Amino acid sequence: MTATVPGSPTSPAAPADRTSGGRAVAPVYPGLDTLRAVASLAVVLTHCAFWAGFYDEGLLGAAMQRLEVGVAVFFVLSGFLLAHPWLTAARTREQHDSVARYAWKRALRVLPVYWVTVVLALLIVRQNRELGLDRWVQNLALVDLYREPALPEGLSQMWSLATEVAFYAALPLILVVLLGRRTHGLRVRRVLTLLSVLAVLSLVWTSAASIGGPLVPLGPWTTQALPAFLGWFAVGIAFAVVDVDRRHPLPGRPSRVAHRLESVASAPGACWLLAGAVLVVASTPLGGAAGLFARTSSESLVRAVAYAVVAALVVLPSVFGDADSPYARWMAHPWLRHLGHVSYSLFCCHVIVLWVLFDRLDLTLFNASFPLVIVLVLAVSLPVSELLYRLVERPFLRLKNLGRRAPAATTTDTAASAAS
Repeated sequence: MTATVPGSPTSPAAPADRTSGGRAVAPVYPGLDTLRAVASLAVVLTHCAFWAGFYDEGLLGAAMQRLEVGVAVFFVLSGFLLAHPWLTAARTREQHDSVARYAWKRALRVLPVYWVTVVLALLIVRQNRELGLDRWVQNLALVDLYREPALPEGLSQMWSLATEVAFYAALPLILVVLLGRRTHGLRVRRVLTLLSVLAVLSLVWTSAASIGGPLVPLGPWTTQALPAFLGWFAVGIAFAVVDVDRRHPLPGRPSRVAHRLESVASAPGACWLLAGAVLVVASTPLGGAAGLFARTSSESLVRAVAYAVVAALVVLPSVFGDADSPYARWMAHPWLRHLGHVSYSLFCCHVIVLWVLFDRLDLTLFNASFPLVIVLVLAVSLPVSELLYRLVERPFLRLKNLGRRAPAATTTDTAASAAS
């Protein structure tokens, strides 16, 4: 699967190419596939560091914990890729998928591999063998996060998938609010303003779910629910708004925001260096202690804002940068893109692999060699991910156009990955 959305220019700032019928063809963002691989590997590394007890190793250990920023990258990618077709339709008046077909494609993308993972975790991880039928049903339905204090062993990372799915469900309504009652007509300033408001409200929720906040009595799910992360999705949607506006500009109204983003994206090395610097700042006590500890309001806000900035900076060059630059060619390497294709399966299976390896090899939790844990987990998880991708993901994704008489020329399935 390729990261694609409707409307493709021959260069980042060019108008959209058209087919002979006058319809916009689908642009491809190969670098976003590679970014999915980067985000997934970041999540794997932070979990390996936790299991090995590496979080206690000073600033470097804290930086390994902050690699949870991979979740923010996933959420920004989802906001960009999933909103783009709807926003393009609003600007061009071309047809996009119905809500029903959109939901069908999202279900095919997420549920088959997830269900296989849930069954494996509940059967293989011995700590789960006493769980009753209710927990099976809750996890298969992706609602366990909201009903239990903790997810089953081997599935702890699935909180972010539950949040991702909640975003899938909320996106059509969010776009109705952003675009207004008129189904056609993308008003950039209005949409960006509303997205800014959404991001602020997300920070308010994050603060209220922190230590001493009014949402704490509702349960631990409040720190992992969709409202706490709408700001990250909003960054991706904002990128989509600007990208659609530059690809399908209104007569006499060039996008100034797009020009500025293209200028920043023209220096991908600087973007990544600045992202690294922001992550280092978030790794200091400003972002709280490294580990699974409740955070104060200020610590939570520092992480939320810092991760949004990091994710925006690493995604920016692959959306608004020069498609012919050395950076773009490197990010489009087939092997790296393939890692992005299997990244969802890697995300799903690697925590089960951690449990099995520590159990079978008698490794000591919080007192193991971090490099050894990384090597072992990747050596097992990558082949398992490849099998899941080939035997589960791809066969089900072939059903995405089931029931459609003639697949539209303007849309292809987006490769937004479920995250962390």
